[in-house]
Amino acid sequence: MAPKVTGPASYFPSIEKKYGKPIAHWMKELIKVSKLTHMEQVAHLKTKFEMGHGHANAIVAVFRKENGL
Repeated sequence: MAPKVTGPASYFPSIEKKYGKPIAHWMKELIKVSKLTHMEQVAHLKTKFEMGHGHANAIVAVFRKENGL
């Protein structure tokens, strides 16, 4: 049995279902704005893709952690 996913990544299944794109798609989008601050990246996802704050924040948190930002 796989360990239970916790933290921001626990939102990923619902994000993929709601927006119809894999998490890899959103990570590629964030590469384009990787020089922005955390909240600017969240705002980018919210404005450009009409993503909810919680979902955008979860993706950005994981992106920044995985990329040492």
